Amino acid sequence: MSDMLIVFMALIIALVLFATGKIRYDIVALITLLIVTVTGIVNPADAFLGFGHPAVVTVAAVLILSRGLENSGLAGMMTRWVSKVGDDEVKQVLSLTGIVGILSSMMNNIGALALMLPVAIKTARKSKRSPSYLLMPIAFASLLGGMVTLIGTPPNIIIATYRAQNGSGPFLIFDFAYVGFFVALIGILFISFIGWRLIPTRKSPASKEDLFAVSEYLTEVKVSEKSKFSGKMIMDVGSATGGEILIVGIIRDGKKIVAPSIYEIIREGDTLVIKANSNDLQALLDSGGFELTEKIDVTEEMIGSDTVEVIEAVVKPDSSILNKTAYSANLRWIYGINLLAVAREGGRIKDRLKQVRFQPGDILLLQGKKESLQEALSKIGCLPLAERGIRLGKQKLIILAVLIFGSALLISAFGLLPIQVAFTAAVVLMILTSIVSLREAYESIEWPVIILLGAMIPVGGALESSGGAGLIAGSIVSAASVFPPQATLLFLIIITMFLSDLVNNAASAVLMAPIGITIASDLGASADPFLMAVAIGASCAFLTPIGHQSNTLVMGPGGYLFTDYWRMGILLEILIVIVSFPLLLYFWPMY
Repeated sequence: MSDMLIVFMALIIALVLFATGKIRYDIVALITLLIVTVTGIVNPADAFLGFGHPAVVTVAAVLILSRGLENSGLAGMMTRWVSKVGDDEVKQVLSLTGIVGILSSMMNNIGALALMLPVAIKTARKSKRSPSYLLMPIAFASLLGGMVTLIGTPPNIIIATYRAQNGSGPFLIFDFAYVGFFVALIGILFISFIGWRLIPTRKSPASKEDLFAVSEYLTEVKVSEKSKFSGKMIMDVGSATGGEILIVGIIRDGKKIVAPSIYEIIREGDTLVIKANSNDLQALLDSGGFELTEKIDVTEEMIGSDTVEVIEAVVKPDSSILNKTAYSANLRWIYGINLLAVAREGGRIKDRLKQVRFQPGDILLLQGKKESLQEALSKIGCLPLAERGIRLGKQKLIILAVLIFGSALLISAFGLLPIQVAFTAAVVLMILTSIVSLREAYESIEWPVIILLGAMIPVGGALESSGGAGLIAGSIVSAASVFPPQATLLFLIIITMFLSDLVNNAASAVLMAPIGITIASDLGASADPFLMAVAIGASCAFLTPIGHQSNTLVMGPGGYLFTDYWRMGILLEILIVIVSFPLLLYFWPMY
């Protein structure tokens, strides 16, 4: 079997796995790397050199610097303007997408979206509307903003390193702005005035109370006289009944104990606030020792306090609790978090929670200690929604962060140091000045993305060395031969767009960049417009929720269906092709 055929088979398997999402994308990338390594196409000694690739180092540094900008309060300062725009939908969409676009040009796309997600939800709820008209627009804006600079998105960084390997030197920080700025500007204007109107109206709740009506699944029971559970610990209740019983509060002698420890001793006369379905509740009552109190409405105030809060959070695509249940993820034992409810696609899941496996975009209603809940959410890979405050920071800290970040930008923009060196130096300075702690630095790195890049870069090399890139490039050139040579550029944008809608955008850039270079070589043209075309196409994942993490993150909070994305996304992608094609030819001529 030829090397080319093996590479094609490995890539087909990878594309199917990427598209289905059954296996996480970083594991898929490692599987693909192992296939081309075990078969001898990639030298085992070179298999893991991708993890030291300049693109990988730069992406890791950008993620940490993004955390520094967030910690400084610079991003939070920008969000205050949103509260002044009023209830007009166009102004709300324009202000939110504009801010996200600006932020994502300077920091990681997901980081920019994560900052504005609570603001968008709060804005929608304040206007008594579903958040769906705001969330997809800001997700798309995070992708558009990333097109403007080298550091805006991993595909741009990858493209720059491919140009360097091709002998022309890397693209500089603002080289992408010649096309990316106009594409982002027109895209955001389209979304703000037309695009958001194309989003189907979904019954996504306007408030947490609508989605998670606590009185529907929380009940009060009283510990009766001579109850067999009197003197036992809370953890004994569920095991004794065999049901899914969660005690989220105790009323004892007129005082509340909110989110009690599993080791808390139950006393006679206690009133327990429990979460249980009807069958488990009946099993608890049948076990003896408990009696229902008079029918009252259990409110959220009864399960929260000055030290305990109830919060919504969305499960990230790279969360550590994916495909796990609350029990297998040890939410209660390790993190001290009570899972009260789960919502998916705009509706609360009625099944027993111990049977529910978490999926990307799920909304969780959680109860926990205020002092540790935010840290726990970070560790399990969930983003808090409207309850999170925006960090405003101090002026001195903002100035220091801007100076460090801006210096790194200028040093790399003028070519004084390679970008990976300049940005790593900026990371060290942010750590030394306590803008970012060492723990935050490691936590802010999206390790699945790093593994994906490190594994796929050698695979992209295998595609090129095996002749696969040449075959695909030749096919594209042949298909476009009846048109002027510039048509191949158009074909390349569209193909990369389609690929990016199905797989991770960084993987799309790794696979399509060598093909773009080969097309340019076949035509005797400059590789620059073709590499830029791949960069634009790889950032245009607007048709599905799986093309980019930003799209996945807003699916649950927005109540979107899989098919909702293309309604605005298809016109946006067509518009981007129309705008970017002449700009590419003007700023990056083929000949």
